Amino acid sequence: MSENVASALSAMAAAQPETPAMYLPDGWEGGGQLRYRAISFAQLDTDSNEIAAGLQGLGLQKGSRVALMVPPGEAFFGVTFALFKVGLVPILIDPGIGLKALKTCLAEAQPEAFIGIPKAQIARLLFGWCRGQLKHVVTVGPRLFWGGTTLKAIQQKGAAAGPYVAPEVGGDDPAAVLFTSGSTGIPKGALYRHRNFMAQVAMIRDRYQIEPGEVDLPTFPLFALFDPALGMTAVIPKMDFTRPAKADPVLLAQAIERFQCTNMFGSPALLNTFSRWGEPAGKKFPSLRRILSAGAPVPAAVLSRCRAMIPEDATISTPYGATESLPVASIESREVLGETGAKTAQGKGVCVGLPDPKAKVRIIKISDHAIESWSDDLLVGEGEIGEIVVNSPAVTTEYFGRPEQTALAKIRDVDGSVIHRMGDLGSLDEAGRLWFCGRKSHRLETAQGLMYTLCCEGVFNDHPQVFRTALVGTGERGAQEPVLLVERELEVSGPRLSAAELTAELLELGSRWSHTRAIEKVIYHPGFPVDIRHNAKINREQLSRWAEQRL
Repeated sequence: MSENVASALSAMAAAQPETPAMYLPDGWEGGGQLRYRAISFAQLDTDSNEIAAGLQGLGLQKGSRVALMVPPGEAFFGVTFALFKVGLVPILIDPGIGLKALKTCLAEAQPEAFIGIPKAQIARLLFGWCRGQLKHVVTVGPRLFWGGTTLKAIQQKGAAAGPYVAPEVGGDDPAAVLFTSGSTGIPKGALYRHRNFMAQVAMIRDRYQIEPGEVDLPTFPLFALFDPALGMTAVIPKMDFTRPAKADPVLLAQAIERFQCTNMFGSPALLNTFSRWGEPAGKKFPSLRRILSAGAPVPAAVLSRCRAMIPEDATISTPYGATESLPVASIESREVLGETGAKTAQGKGVCVGLPDPKAKVRIIKISDHAIESWSDDLLVGEGEIGEIVVNSPAVTTEYFGRPEQTALAKIRDVDGSVIHRMGDLGSLDEAGRLWFCGRKSHRLETAQGLMYTLCCEGVFNDHPQVFRTALVGTGERGAQEPVLLVERELEVSGPRLSAAELTAELLELGSRWSHTRAIEKVIYHPGFPVDIRHNAKINREQLSRWAEQRL
C-alpha cells in the first residue's frame, strides 16, 4: 500500500465502491428525526480526486501548507483527503482556542492558501489572519467581496481535467500540522508525516480489533478521518464539535439506533452527558461493540453508567495519548471498575493501562529543562513517579516553527529515533501498567515536598457529592500552599450537605492519607474552565489565578 494516508480511501473505493463512507445530517424529517444523506466510498474518492486536480490546477504544489477552516461535513472530508492526495499540508486548529491564539497559530504556520466557509473568510479579514501571506483563497460556499475562488469552481475544473494522477508522496513527507488544544499554554503545531498517520491507523485497528464494515459515530471530527482507513462507515452527528458536553443525547441515540453503530468515539464530557440521560431511563444500545474515549481520564461513575447501556461483551476503552503521540496506552472499563478505580480513590493516580505493543514507554526524572539525547541515567527507580516518555511509530518528531518547544519535548534515542516527553507525570506498576498522576506543569512544590494533582484529587473525587476537584497551589514554588477547588455534584441521592458539612467531610477524607494531609483549604467553584476540544481537561492555570484572588 502507498505511504500516503489517502491511499486507504482509494483502496476502500475499489473494494466496496457503493458502501457508504459516511452519513451526513441533511435537514429534518417528521417526529423530530434527522434526515441523513449517504456518500459512498467511490463518491468520496471521486470528489477528493476532482478537488485535488483543481487545487493542483490552481498552482498549489506538494508540501505547501493550507489553512483549513471548514466544519465537519462533506466538504471537510473531500478537501482533507484531496490535500493528502496532492501532498499538501492542512493546518488544523480548533476555532475555539480564542482569536488571539488563532492569529498566532496561523502566523506561525505560514499557509500559502486559506480554504474556509464564508464565516471564516470574514473573520480572516476582520482579525487580520494571514495578512500578506496568502497566494490562494478558496471559499466553501458562496464567495462575496473577498476575492479568490470557490470550492465548487475548483472541483468543476478538476473534473474537467480528466483522470487524476496523484504525485508521489512518501511516508516521510509532511501530512498535516495539528495544533494542540493549548490547555497548558499556547497551542503548538505538531507536524505529522504520512507514516505517523499510517502507524496510528494500524495501532488503533490492532488494539481494538476494528473490522471493515463497522459503523462509527465519531463525535470528534479528526477521529472520523481515520474511519475510511479503518474500513468503517462514519455517521457524522449533528452537534457543535467545540462543545461536546452540550451534545444532544437524543440525537446521538437516534443515530446509533438508526445506523446500528458498532463503534462510538466520545470525550469523557460527552459520555457523561450521554450516560446521565440514558442510564436512568434504561436505554440500551445492543449494536455497540465498543466505546472509545480520550482527552482526559473517564470517571468510574461515567464508565459504570455507560456499561449499563451496552451489551455485556462490549468494551469501553480509554486510550491514553496526546496530539503528538497517540495511542500510547489503553485500559478497559472492567479493569477500572474492578480494580484500579479503588486505587485511584486511595491516591495512586489514574491507571491508563498497558502500553501499546508498538510503544516503548519509560519514566524519567522530573525536569523542566531540555534533554538532548537518551541515557539510562534519566530513568527513575522502579515504581517511582516521574515524567512519562514514549517512543513509537506514531510519535511526531517536531513542532512546526517552534524549535525551543521541540527541544523541550523531544529526546534523541540511541538509535537516532525520537522520544516524546508527554509532559505528564506517572509511574509503571509491577504488571507494566502505566499510571497517570497529572501534568508536569501542574505539580505543586510545597515546603513538605511535591504534590501531584490526580493522586490528590482521586481521594476527594470519590465523595458522592463531589463532581470533580482541582488541586492548585498559591504562593511561590517551593513554598506553595495547596488549595482544593471543588465542583459539586448536582444530582445527589439523600440529603444534600451544606458547604460547611461537605468541607468537613472532605478534610476528614484527606486526613486519612499522607499525601493529602497538608490540604487545609477548600473553595467551591461554580464550574471549572475546560479545554474546547474535549470539554474535559481542567484549566488549572486559570483556576490557580482564581484561587489567588479569592484568598
